[in-house]
Amino acid sequence: MGDKGVAVGLSGVVKRFGDVTAVDNLDLDIRDGEFFSLLGPSGCGKTTTLRMIAGLELPTAGSIQIHGEEMGIRPPNKRPVNTVFQSYALFPHMNVARNVGFGLEMRKVDKAERETLVSWAIDLVEMGEMAHRKPAQLSGGQQQRVALARALVNRPEVLLLDEPLGALDLKLRQQMQHELKELQREVGITFVYVTHDQEEAVTMSDRIGVMHDGRLLQVDSPERIYEHPTTRFVADFIGQTNFLEATVASADEVVLANGDRLRLSTDHDGGAAVAVTVRPERLTVHGRGEAPGGTHGLDGVVDSVVYMGNAINYTISVDWMHLEVRCPATLAGDRKYEGDEVTVSFDPDHASVVIG
Repeated sequence: MGDKGVAVGLSGVVKRFGDVTAVDNLDLDIRDGEFFSLLGPSGCGKTTTLRMIAGLELPTAGSIQIHGEEMGIRPPNKRPVNTVFQSYALFPHMNVARNVGFGLEMRKVDKAERETLVSWAIDLVEMGEMAHRKPAQLSGGQQQRVALARALVNRPEVLLLDEPLGALDLKLRQQMQHELKELQREVGITFVYVTHDQEEAVTMSDRIGVMHDGRLLQVDSPERIYEHPTTRFVADFIGQTNFLEATVASADEVVLANGDRLRLSTDHDGGAAVAVTVRPERLTVHGRGEAPGGTHGLDGVVDSVVYMGNAINYTISVDWMHLEVRCPATLAGDRKYEGDEVTVSFDPDHASVVIG
């Protein structure tokens, strides 16, 4: 038996469709009771991974365990999971209460217990007043709540969610993100959430696994993924960033393309071509030569200034590249203008060395 602290364990999981490898030797432990997101672009293997956990696809190789129990070729209805899809898949001829209780009915759950569980699940998603409505009488967000209630009423050990908010408009999607996270805290079960939306993953997750070309590139907290990505793809996929081309000098120093030496720890071999990644909001613009001590300064010229309301975005040309800088608009008194000679500074603690 596996570690009981692990809700879902994948070891050496491979999935091939003919000559195409959709998931390539994936190892992952998802902790009991956490909100875990698989994040990546379309075709990266995240939905295939979710479908293998659900039993809707079987792995070509490798092991999938749920709370230490090997799933093998166990069919979906024999696994302690439920799945919520983007399409909701509600029965149009059934009202909310019957949709939510359908799975319990199929399992021959006693009527009194069924009614108690359905009432609990509907109240949990705040749909009690609409229990007698049919799906056509509900908004997209309300239909999504019903789909969640139908999945949760079965008290699964793991809830799998495949892009469940993708069909909603932006404002409703943001509202549902907050509600989903609160719901997960309340019921306390493991959520495995698939999305291509970086903001969604960062907002809701305890940990994120970033996938690309069937491989898991980094698994970490949202803050670590954003502030300290380990590969160029992860850095670029999670928000906007700057890449300063560099070469590894030693385990704690890199040399930038302009010859500047920067103290940054790295696991890469000496001489390796790497990049230093720094987020736009981690850069500060000063008058030429005014960078404070303890920071690294790069001299440049302001190419463009864009006022964004709560921020000012600068594009600044330095010796060998352009830097994107985002400063709070509250610092408007320090605003720079096109053609100004400036120094851009950053704290090395807010930079990371990436490769790839």
